[in-house]
Amino acid sequence: MGGWQPLPEGLPAEVRHFVEQLRLLKDDTGLSLVALGARTAYSKSSWQRYLNAVQPPPRQAVAALCRVAGLTGADAERHTVRWELAVQAWPRPANVPERPPGAGEYEDDPTLPWWDRPEEERAPRPHGRLLAAALLLLLVLLLVAVVGAVLLG
Repeated sequence: MGGWQPLPEGLPAEVRHFVEQLRLLKDDTGLSLVALGARTAYSKSSWQRYLNAVQPPPRQAVAALCRVAGLTGADAERHTVRWELAVQAWPRPANVPERPPGAGEYEDDPTLPWWDRPEEERAPRPHGRLLAAALLLLLVLLLVAVVGAVLLG
């Protein structure tokens, strides 16, 4: 793995193996981090963090890298299994409390993007009033058009 900076000391074996496999997969694509970022929904700096074991990647980032590398089926699934093992073993910062036992899969995934979180965790969207105002405006315009057509005959 020439060109990669050494992984941090004391990294759990599952995390080390996972990141090494991601690095190999990325190298096999022949893409730079900028090009990889352009082909996935993750920036160059995000890929740097993931591939240097600074931060665990989201599951979707691993799937995107597999897709770009042309992996499908069992080959792609192996990377997902490695991701699951690595995320469980990934060292957590000291100031982040552990999740209570029995926390759901989504709650236990610190890398899950906001758009994949369960509905109850998402911020409420105040679009109801805007939609109602738009519909009311549309009805008024339609009424004006009908009245104008009748009067102008």
